Amino acid sequence: MAKGKPILVRRHGPVVRITHWLNVLAVSLLLMSGLQIFNAHPALYWGHKSTFAEPWLSIRMVETAEGPRGITTIGDRYADTTGVLGWTGVEGDRRNQAFPGWSTIPSWRDLASGRRWHFFFAWLFVINGLVYLLAAVFGGHLRRDLLPTREQLKIRHILHEVVAHARLRFPTGDAARTYNVLQKGSYLAVAFVLLPLMVVTGLCMSPGFNAALPGLIDLFGGRQGARSVHFLTAALVVLFVIFHVAMVVASGTWNNIRSMITGRYAIDVEERP
Repeated sequence: MAKGKPILVRRHGPVVRITHWLNVLAVSLLLMSGLQIFNAHPALYWGHKSTFAEPWLSIRMVETAEGPRGITTIGDRYADTTGVLGWTGVEGDRRNQAFPGWSTIPSWRDLASGRRWHFFFAWLFVINGLVYLLAAVFGGHLRRDLLPTREQLKIRHILHEVVAHARLRFPTGDAARTYNVLQKGSYLAVAFVLLPLMVVTGLCMSPGFNAALPGLIDLFGGRQGARSVHFLTAALVVLFVIFHVAMVVASGTWNNIRSMITGRYAIDVEERP
């Protein structure tokens, strides 16, 4: 069969598109302001207290015989990350700066401003997320677009999709009208597990929230445990975004962006002889 003229099909509804772009804004600024907050104490611990001598992760500047170096430590392993993490590599600058200024909001060291940015966009993120979840559940988006079908949940189908994506071969024709099983699985995991967990662990670092629900923080082993989980979920969100953008580019940048702006996605229709 020969390929016919591409047609535009409805791919994303207005609520999905609006909440998507608001999420891009909120998550970007939450990440940058979060790095500003992390810079104030660039180490992570488990439990209720900060055991300064035993962080499971730290990013710091270390004075050596050759001069200051940026050292990133995870458990018993460490790496010299000078110029990227821990120390900027600028002569005369002796600040212990885990993440460089270009990646934080504000770009200079200002914990108070970083907190204000973080809390403001956290509220935008939560409200926007609730709108998306309610629309997904009651508007049919969850059942229609996100839940995998029985056929998609078969092992051979999942393996086929994994291999196809690894070879950068993406669905065409009618198969491109809906999300594939890898998209559905990743979107469900992020929207209903990863992001809610990031919100809950963020709340666990609030003394007021601890007073209202004192037992919740124990689920994460204490406030420092919640801070570590919060950092790890944020890191997973960053990895998801990187992979998501890579797949958008690989499968057709303009077509994917247009579908998230106008809702219309172009597919090739096979012509029968």
